[in-house]
Amino acid sequence: MEGVLRTGTRTEPARRLTGGGDAVPPGAAEQGWNNFQYRFTADDFARVRGFIYRNAGISLAPGKMDMVYSRLARRLRATGVESFAQYLDLVESGDLQEVEAFINALTTNMTSFFREPHHFRLLAERLRQHPERKQVNIWSCASSTGEEPYSIAMTALDALPAGAGVSILATDIDTNVLGRGSEGVYPVDQLPKIPEPYRKRFFLRGEGSNEGFIRVKEELRRVVTFRRLNLLDEQWPMRGKFDFIFCRNVMIYFDRPTQLAVLERISRVLHPDGLLFVGHSESLHHAQELFRVCGNTTYALRS
Repeated sequence: MEGVLRTGTRTEPARRLTGGGDAVPPGAAEQGWNNFQYRFTADDFARVRGFIYRNAGISLAPGKMDMVYSRLARRLRATGVESFAQYLDLVESGDLQEVEAFINALTTNMTSFFREPHHFRLLAERLRQHPERKQVNIWSCASSTGEEPYSIAMTALDALPAGAGVSILATDIDTNVLGRGSEGVYPVDQLPKIPEPYRKRFFLRGEGSNEGFIRVKEELRRVVTFRRLNLLDEQWPMRGKFDFIFCRNVMIYFDRPTQLAVLERISRVLHPDGLLFVGHSESLHHAQELFRVCGNTTYALRS
């Protein structure tokens, strides 16, 4: 039986890959959306694609017009503008608050506890191979709502010997998901994805108004730090090097030049003996000068 969460706030699950509300028929965008609340032209979509690429490195496919309308129409209603053209004028004017909201709206966040479990098995194995470690530094560079960094934290705290320290930096470009990750509150239906021994040790179960939710315990929360980071930022604020970096399901949103630029910077902050974990559908064959394969979607620096 898990511990009891008597206080705290509820949260919503991460957005799925679908656009959500404001459902529209496929192909309607190419016709100018004349039958919908806001007119959305091909030129508007081109402006969206250009701005999100320049500011977040995300390469939106031509077929994403429906998704873009669905997600940004909410921002048009929130700001009170009358057209996509006016809204994009606002974003391109440099309004920092709206630029952040624009990026948040178009960022896809799909995650779960212990997704791609072979990575966590390898992480635990490597940590146990070096019991002399006094401090382990890990970066989750697309942390979303926190399931990944907390999965890393559970694995590390279980594998490391008593007295060893672990610090996990959890970053994402989306400030909304970072807030939910910092809260550490999740629907109770996430429990089956968490190994049974970890449920009692690391989670509290909600009661009363919190029934149906779980919350991570302080032991877990204190080793994870959530920060906003755009991988395209000129300066990354971290110091030192990481023993492990999780950069999973990130490269699929970048074009080849952006991928190589980000991977080159990652190579500079990875410890010479460290590991880089990427997503199940990603490969770094185009970055062979930087990384070598050393496991299933796992890479080490090329010496």
